[in-house]
Formats: sequence, C-alpha cells, structure tokens
Amino acid sequence: MKPLPVVSRRKFMTLTAAGLTLANSARLLAGSREETAQKEAASSKTPAPMSADQAWHDLLDGNSRFDKGQPTGPRRSPEDFHALAEGQYPHAVIVSCADSRVAPEILFDVGVGDIFVVRVAGNVVEGAGAIVKGSIEYAIAELNVPLIVVLGHSNCGAVKAAIKHIDAKDSLPGAINGLVESIKPAVSQSRGKPGDPLDNAIRQNVQLGVERLKQLQPILAPKVKEGTLKVVGAVYDLRTGVVTQL
Repeated sequence: MKPLPVVSRRKFMTLTAAGLTLANSARLLAGSREETAQKEAASSKTPAPMSADQAWHDLLDGNSRFDKGQPTGPRRSPEDFHALAEGQYPHAVIVSCADSRVAPEILFDVGVGDIFVVRVAGNVVEGAGAIVKGSIEYAIAELNVPLIVVLGHSNCGAVKAAIKHIDAKDSLPGAINGLVESIKPAVSQSRGKPGDPLDNAIRQNVQLGVERLKQLQPILAPKVKEGTLKVVGAVYDLRTGVVTQL
C-alpha cells in the first residue's frame, strides 16, 4: 500500500480556506434563492382590487362583529406580518382622531395590512397641513386605495375645546391653539341646528373633512370625479361601539 501524501501546513490551510469559501458561497446562494422565493410568494398573494363600496361594506361588517362582542381578530399573527413584509395592500384609508379610545383596527375588526390609518386629534383635515394630506394622498396615489373614511367620534375633546374657546374668545397655549382654530369653522356652521351642540359640531367637522378631501387637487379630486375613489364620513359612538355613516 502506498503511503499517504504528506500535506504541508501551508497547503492544508489553503485547502481549508478554499473549502470554507465554497461553503459560505453555497449558503449565500441558498439564502438568496430563499429570499427570492419569499418575494415571489408575497407577490403572488397580491389581493384582487376591491371597490370602494365593497371595502366600506366589509368595514361595517367588522364593526358589527365588534359591536356584538364577536370580533374575530383576523390576520394578527407573526405569520401574517411576515407575509406582508415586502408590500402592503390596504383597501381603505381611515382618517381618525388620535383619541386613545378610538382604535380603527379594533373597532372595524380588521387585520394587519387591511387599512391605512392616519390619526390626528379631532380627525382634522382642513388646516392639518402637508403631513396629514400627504399621507392620505400617498395611500391613494401609490397604494391604489379606493376608499377614504373620515371618522369622528362622540364626546370628542378637540371639538369640545373648540366650542369652549370660541365662546370664551380666548386662545390656548402652543400649537394646541392652531389645532382648535382649525375646528372652529365646524362649530360656527353647526350653531343653531336642532340637537346637541357637541354632536352637531362633531358631525359638521367630519363633513368638512369629507368635502375638503373630495376637492383636494391634484390627486384626490380627479379620482372622485371619475368614480375610482369614494370619500365617506362616519361617527363612532364610544358608548355603543357603533360606527354610523353620515
């Protein structure tokens, strides 16, 4: 039997390094293939386009489940989040108040990726600036969302403050004053109407937001006119849990 060849230390290290390099390359290639497969799987799950009417119907169905104490809490597992890591396909924009009692994902009983939420105190649209309007426009222009819901709620503190300080003819400190000033037109326009002054102002504030978005150029107004975008106003009752369309 022939003796085994003697391998020098230098050659042994060279061969070992080459082997490690090949192994690393194989792992990287496998990882790249897996990543590509995940992206392809995610893209293959792109949902079919939804109409505004169907989106609104689904939201109201979800609110009905919530109101009856029968929420399903859909699509909230880690796997559901992983599936949307490469993209989102919401079917509605919800412009709601930042109030801690108003959580659109819960009160509409929807899952991750279903709604694009923009929250600001008083669900203000007019006077809210580029941040709020730009966020809404992004969802419409880039994500092709067919529905916008301006969602007010009962006993809204921001609207209540606007009523209080329009009567007192005073101002609030800092940027809070600017926020309240943007709601005062709704208070003024709802004055004298039958019913509760606060409820009337809350509804009028929502209506002003809806009308502003319908006319917002250059992205929203043309889509509203051509019928590919719908803007809906609604109010959420904190006591009953019910969302009512205006």
